Amino acid sequence: MKKSVKDLKDIKGKRALVRVDMNVPLDANKNVTDDTRIRAILPTVEYLVNEGAKVILAAHLGRPKGDNNADLTLDPVAAKLSELLGKPVLKLNDSIGEEVKAQLVTLKDGDVALLENIRFYPEETKNDPEFAKKLAELADFYVNDAFGAAHRAHASTEGVAHLLSPAVSGLLMEKELSSLGSLLQTPQRPFTAIVGGSKVSTKIGVIENLIEKVDNIVLGGGMTYTFKKAEGGKIGNSICEDDKLDFANELVKKAAAKGVNLIIAQDVLIADDFSNDANVKYCASDAIPDGWEGVDAGPEAIKQITDVVLNSKTILWNGPVGAFETDKFEKGTKAVAEAVAKATTEKGATSVLGGGDTVAAVEKFNLDRSSFSHISTGGGASLEFIEGKTLPGVAALDDKE
Repeated sequence: MKKSVKDLKDIKGKRALVRVDMNVPLDANKNVTDDTRIRAILPTVEYLVNEGAKVILAAHLGRPKGDNNADLTLDPVAAKLSELLGKPVLKLNDSIGEEVKAQLVTLKDGDVALLENIRFYPEETKNDPEFAKKLAELADFYVNDAFGAAHRAHASTEGVAHLLSPAVSGLLMEKELSSLGSLLQTPQRPFTAIVGGSKVSTKIGVIENLIEKVDNIVLGGGMTYTFKKAEGGKIGNSICEDDKLDFANELVKKAAAKGVNLIIAQDVLIADDFSNDANVKYCASDAIPDGWEGVDAGPEAIKQITDVVLNSKTILWNGPVGAFETDKFEKGTKAVAEAVAKATTEKGATSVLGGGDTVAAVEKFNLDRSSFSHISTGGGASLEFIEGKTLPGVAALDDKE
């Protein structure tokens, strides 16, 4: 476990450099269309403000690739943050330098400033030591609350943490580490993982690590068809990674050897086109005719998955079980989402959700976020954490004593 802002003493008047994740979507008029990530950092910012620290936020927006791209300025993010905080946010036009230092001198205890998009500097993503040093000159201590960027060894997420002391986690980071850590280390059983998505290749590490820890693992979405082809089934025009057929067969054997209940849809919804205008029908997942592709779990698979979920005490859900973005193909993912919510709210299960597509499904189906124990803000970071990898932005922080 890492030290958090709540372990700090006497920070009144001190300058806190706080790395946050406010990489939010904007519309054509530069209005924030989803403020979830901004709301997620409010507890840390408000805590530091109430303790009298001078809060200096560092964040990125989009992928400017080291260019000063006016379309990716943090101005609209500052405006939304100010609105949510209910107090002014001093937005700076740069991230480092004498002019920035001069403006930060004007901060009073409890004030909040936001540096310009940190990725306008190519040195940021290269974790350049000199750039990290210039960031460190702005503050007295460091807080990382950007779990979503913690798997990157960048100047503002890793480099600067070695130059400022103390270097601690924010409250969001602390919650992410606690929720994911306890889920993997001390889960209540039965422990079920639902791993979906189109490609096996992006989830190999996750699947291999989870197979050592879970009682049930549901593999859904496009990866279903790689497993079915590996078994010798016919998958029509369904997505498939032919170079992962051996991995699929080995995983089936490994799950059986470990006594893990591996669930892969035996029936699926198939379509003759990837659109809402498609003709659709159900069939066995290993008998898909040519010219058709699997797009969602079938009714028998949905029943099997939801029964397992509703009898689980711990649930990790990462990735949809179908192409839910298309209304005609949403039934399976919607059923999974509702089952996880029901297991949590009515049966006392602990549920942790991760991945952008999973969160998008919760939003699409208008499910209350409070129906789940924890929704991770880190896409790639949560995946790497579940894989058992070390996250550079976490490793660089001070350990609890």
